[in-house]
Amino acid sequence: MNKYELVYIITPEAEEEARKALNTRIQDLIVKLGGEVTKVEDWGKRRLAYAINYKTEGWYVLVNFNGEGKEPREIERNLGNIDSVIRYQIIHVLDKRSNVKPRPVRAAAPAEAPQEAPAEAPAAE
Repeated sequence: MNKYELVYIITPEAEEEARKALNTRIQDLIVKLGGEVTKVEDWGKRRLAYAINYKTEGWYVLVNFNGEGKEPREIERNLGNIDSVIRYQIIHVLDKRSNVKPRPVRAAAPAEAPQEAPAEAPAAE
């Protein structure tokens, strides 16, 4: 199973009950899709790095979960439809023991090497 981290920001006006209901809704969605929620952290109300829709604060929530790979796309689709979610991001977490190797960077085509002038044959005596 793949490991993922989901961080989302809820509008600062959201009531505590509404935030809890939203958190439960997202966790239930992960489980319904076949994933497993491993940890949920409510980071609380924090100042945003920049204003989003004239809002300067938001409630941050971190959810760690395991899944097969189809969950992130469906979770992002659902989070995009929820008005009280300002921003969200899902990250695939690789551990040190993972067999996944980074893809090689495709190098630019090497420039053609300059052609050396053919060596002249020694003159016959």
